[in-house]
Amino acid sequence: MKTRIMYIERKAESLTGEARIGKITFSKSGKSLYYNGMHFQRFSGCRKDGADRLYGERLPIEIDKDIQEEYWISIRNLPQCKHISVING
Repeated sequence: MKTRIMYIERKAESLTGEARIGKITFSKSGKSLYYNGMHFQRFSGCRKDGADRLYGERLPIEIDKDIQEEYWISIRNLPQCKHISVING
């Protein structure tokens, strides 16, 4: 199945919530998305400038350890930051 690094934010209680950068998996049809075994309807792609939150808040965004290096090198083009696991932390 196809995978992609994406921005994930919990919006169950309000417009902003816990957020992270992680690897999602697409279903065979490509219409369903999965992260850590849970089914989701929608995710956002990661922005190259790191401004992933919708309303520009400076709240922390965790980066999953298994994709941390790939995120900083391939998406942000900042290999010197590959040791950083939290954005805005």
